[in-house]
Amino acid sequence: TSKPTRAPAKKKQPAAVQTSESIAEKTRIYLESGKKIQSIEPGVSGQTNTPAKKQISLGNKDKTT
Repeated sequence: TSKPTRAPAKKKQPAAVQTSESIAEKTRIYLESGKKIQSIEPGVSGQTNTPAKKQISLGNKDKTT
């Protein structure tokens, strides 16, 4: 018996229409259960406590000069 020469094909992603329909269905069920969707203004991040940016140095420059 010989070994396969390539990996088996990956399954195709579902069509975008299916995804959109499933999101619409889940949204409808969520709203019918009495819950509400909160609107967030454009440009506002939902992330809190983001770490401060760190400055990094590239290379081997001597810092004692």
